[in-house]
Amino acid sequence: MRALLIAEPAERCAAVESLARFDGEIDTEAVLAEPPGVPGRPARPPLVPPGSVAQRAVGTAEGRAALLHALAHIEFNAIGLALDHLWRFAGLPDAYYRDWLRVAVEETHHFGLLRRRLLDAGHDYGDFPAHDGLWEMARRTTDDPLWRMALVPRTLEARGLDASPGVRAKFVAIGDGDSAQVIDVILRDEIGHVAIGNRWFRYLCAQRGLPVDSTYREAASRCRAPRLRGPLNVAARLQAGFTAEEIDQLQQSIG
Repeated sequence: MRALLIAEPAERCAAVESLARFDGEIDTEAVLAEPPGVPGRPARPPLVPPGSVAQRAVGTAEGRAALLHALAHIEFNAIGLALDHLWRFAGLPDAYYRDWLRVAVEETHHFGLLRRRLLDAGHDYGDFPAHDGLWEMARRTTDDPLWRMALVPRTLEARGLDASPGVRAKFVAIGDGDSAQVIDVILRDEIGHVAIGNRWFRYLCAQRGLPVDSTYREAASRCRAPRLRGPLNVAARLQAGFTAEEIDQLQQSIG
């Protein structure tokens, strides 16, 4: 939990990397009270409503930096989300906690890659406004790991799988092959992260004797999941553990 309370990005990343060396036993039954200040927030970037984040042409230097910043913000928040999955929910198998610790470490790596690209572009994390959409959903799912697995990795992070080909294409179109390669690394790892979310969502459904499909729809409705937009990255979603039937249902919901 200490790492999640750290506001300064480099310090949080260092704390996560130190956690990666942990090889002791995990007290899976420990119920922890939430301290004030979760998650730790750096002074910058300023947080604004999603619709207030300015859209800039990626072909400009400022626009490319803004896109890199938006991606870095997602990855910094993803570090915190993985840490929140870890401490908030007690009584799950040891593998659950080790899975999300590994995810936190990989998200730290992603943030570092994007921050280096941003520095190369003459900017740093915090230079552009950002929004708080990921944490808004985290706040709606604090009471139940079933809702959390359904709505964060299986919904919001899965949307990242869908967005990756288009983002990569933008970097390729402006001749930024290095940033395109970073997107390749992130997509490869994020498939695994979404697969972990799928695994534990299905585990919790099975544990409670709940049907997967209708439980997911109930979670999406109850927690006001954002409307899905296409096109879906079908190949990545299949690799991440979605069934063909689930993907067909998602395609139908897009219309």
